[in-house]
Amino acid sequence: VPGARWFKADLHVHTLDDLPGGRVKAPPAIAGDPRSEANIRRYARLLLQAAAQRGVRVLGLTPHSARMATDEASAVWAIVDEWNDGIDDDGKPFRNKIYAVFPGFEPSLAEGRSGLHLIFIFDPEIGQTDYLRAFDLVMGQREPWRGNELQISRNTAADAFEALSEFRDRENRQGVADGCSTWDYLSLAPHIDSEKGIFGAEKGQILARFPVAKVAGLELPDEKLPDDALAKKPWLLKDMGKHRQAFFHGSDAYSPQDIGRRFTWMKLARPRIEGLRQAFLAADSRIRIAYRRQCGGGLVEIDDHPDVTVSPRPWLKSVRISGGASFFRNEDGSETRFDLSPDLTCVIGGSMTGKSTLLDGLRVQAGAPLPTNDHLNRQVLARGRDGFLAGAPSVKLECPGQDPTGALNDNWPAEFYAQNELQRLAQDPNAVEDILSRLVAEETGDISSRTQRLAILDDELARLAKQLDKLDQDFADAEQGVDRASRAASELADFAAAGIDELHGAAASHDRWRRTAAAAEDALADARGVRVGELPEDLEAMPPMPPAAAAEDQNAIYDRIAEVRSHLNLAAQGLADLVPLISDIVAAAERREAAVREQVERKLAGSGLDGAAIKAFSSLSRQAALLDSRKALQQALQEQRDKDERRFERLLDERKGVIDEQRRAFDRVTAAIQRDFSGKIRARRQSEGLREPLEAFLVGLKQKGVTRWWNGLEGDERPSPRALLDGLRSDGLAAVGMSQAVQQAFRDAMTAAKRRALAAIRCDDRYFLELEVGDGEHRPLDGLSGGQRVSILLSLLLETADQRPLVIDQPEDECDNRFLFDTVLPALKRLKGRRQIVIATHNPNIVVNGDADQVIQLHATANNGGVAQAGAIEDAAVRDAIMQTVDGGAEAFRLRRLKYGF
Repeated sequence: VPGARWFKADLHVHTLDDLPGGRVKAPPAIAGDPRSEANIRRYARLLLQAAAQRGVRVLGLTPHSARMATDEASAVWAIVDEWNDGIDDDGKPFRNKIYAVFPGFEPSLAEGRSGLHLIFIFDPEIGQTDYLRAFDLVMGQREPWRGNELQISRNTAADAFEALSEFRDRENRQGVADGCSTWDYLSLAPHIDSEKGIFGAEKGQILARFPVAKVAGLELPDEKLPDDALAKKPWLLKDMGKHRQAFFHGSDAYSPQDIGRRFTWMKLARPRIEGLRQAFLAADSRIRIAYRRQCGGGLVEIDDHPDVTVSPRPWLKSVRISGGASFFRNEDGSETRFDLSPDLTCVIGGSMTGKSTLLDGLRVQAGAPLPTNDHLNRQVLARGRDGFLAGAPSVKLECPGQDPTGALNDNWPAEFYAQNELQRLAQDPNAVEDILSRLVAEETGDISSRTQRLAILDDELARLAKQLDKLDQDFADAEQGVDRASRAASELADFAAAGIDELHGAAASHDRWRRTAAAAEDALADARGVRVGELPEDLEAMPPMPPAAAAEDQNAIYDRIAEVRSHLNLAAQGLADLVPLISDIVAAAERREAAVREQVERKLAGSGLDGAAIKAFSSLSRQAALLDSRKALQQALQEQRDKDERRFERLLDERKGVIDEQRRAFDRVTAAIQRDFSGKIRARRQSEGLREPLEAFLVGLKQKGVTRWWNGLEGDERPSPRALLDGLRSDGLAAVGMSQAVQQAFRDAMTAAKRRALAAIRCDDRYFLELEVGDGEHRPLDGLSGGQRVSILLSLLLETADQRPLVIDQPEDECDNRFLFDTVLPALKRLKGRRQIVIATHNPNIVVNGDADQVIQLHATANNGGVAQAGAIEDAAVRDAIMQTVDGGAEAFRLRRLKYGF
């Protein structure tokens, strides 16, 4: 894990050196004299194995004595040597399993009536000889044991600190002269409430007599949390803040099996005392108490471990670039590598060194959403595509714990904010609501679910409104069809009473005889036209005859022809006689039809119908035949319409319930903002304040008076959809500022379909962020400076429960440093162990006081850029890079100190 990382730390572990006191026992695996060299080495392995098994990665070895009795044998130093050089049974070096081992001791100093216990721990570079000499100095050359009783040092705490500091400085000066490693030490206060702890030994005079500023940490009793320790000592918190001290838990283990029984999460970047010192200095971001109080009263481990290696949260570990024409290519073809912390990474560098190019390139590469502002969008794309990704370089992003075959945006779903993007977003109410929705962890999931549910309800209501409009039209058409069929059936009844059936029969009879007469005349003409002439002279020219006919003689054929002629003559005579008779019958049928027609028309006239209606009889018959089916369709449409109207009303009620619950959730969020920011930042809701959907609806009515009325209203004057509907129902439109003419135009336009469409519209609530500007007065975002807007939005972004990585380019632009220090940085520190944050910045407050876990200093030539330094502030080269880049250099820093008078 690059930069400073989280470890389980147990800084209070006793060793076999305390064997004379009787509390430490040799483990069962050690046989014979535990003080033998072989057994001490065996003990060292057992202790390191026990720590590794319990996941403890940082050890403070703190026996009451640095050696066993009076000889030089030291179990502490055997453990240090084994850690440095030993290989565990599985073939892995102990250095790969245990990150840091700090040799130390816990003497009893001449304070109070029973002595005062303090812990002193050292860099391993002190070496065994100086380690033992340091112990003797602290003890004032007094032996630690008298029999099995622990001796009290000749030195007070002040004497011990003075002697130890002089020894350190002298040895380090000599070490620098000899080209050797230097070392440092740190002091901690164990079991603070016991008789020999600082509060038990010093009572109420602790602040007056004890050099408390020299103690980095106060060890909590096993069953206490910081609030418990401070309950009866409220004054302590102020002094701990002044001296940069922190609470911690340790096991006070007298057996390897007890290591890690109590531990503390600590963040270090180097296995040195300087790393521990930085952890205690920045305890609000580098130390996590590993326990919480459960319902039964006892302590249990916290669930949200900050160590990213045991957490599922997404993070980007490294970016490797090679080839192409990227701004970050190396001319020799080697990779440029950026290593990022899972917590806070600060990218620093002078102007034009590529800070924005790096972040915008990652945004484009990851496929993250681009800025909605066109100008910012073009800038991000230009830096990302034309700088970071120019020439299609090879870009490899490592996301530990994620599916390597998955989409990058899924593996690393980072939120990006380019330069000035936060300031623009501060004016976007949707962005404000989105941040608020993720501010309180226990509310976030439900708010998201309700937001999705509301979107579904909105779509369903809009669909139902359109469907009901269509059903209304279909029902109206069906209603007309039923009416036409009913009228046709009624008219058919009048026709039947008038004798229409008899008329139709007479007309049909007349028509049949007329057609018969025509057929008879045609047949007569045909019969008269048939003549049987002489046989052709050449019989062979005639068409072939049937075989039977061919066998007859020619005379027989002539006889047959004569017979046919005779029959045709008889037929013609019969038809001639029949045609006049048929003509008489046709005339009679015509007279009968006319008589029946006259009779029917008289009866129809008596019923109010004229003769022209007779022509519509067929159409009326067809219409009347559809009556039952049209009634069934009308009934089905009515039932469907009733069903959909009931569903529409149910969905409206359900949506109102979801909206009410969502508002209660946001009320809890805004209350949390009020509480967490002590009233300095607050959020206010304008119910249904985002009126754009309603405005689009009203403009769509295309009623000029209505549009002018709406445009003449401002802000809160504009009514909600519900208020307009209530005004329509109760004749109360005057209450929303409509004149009589506008009211009439609006009512005329608001058909049933339009009313349903209006009811389906939902206007989102609008949330306003406000900043206290003094004397309890709050000013909304749009009334603040650009820097204040960014500060508020950044504070809320950092307070969200969202675990997605957050990448921000120069958030400090126009930002008030006081607000940054008091509000933004504490929020930034609280995110450690919960969310990856990458910030490009020129502000030393963010880098140093924000306690960056990884600092990447960029440098650039005319053609390309790269990494100059990378690491945490524990590294001297990184400290120098920070000072040179964001603090203006050592001289500028010194001059400011002098001017301030510090």
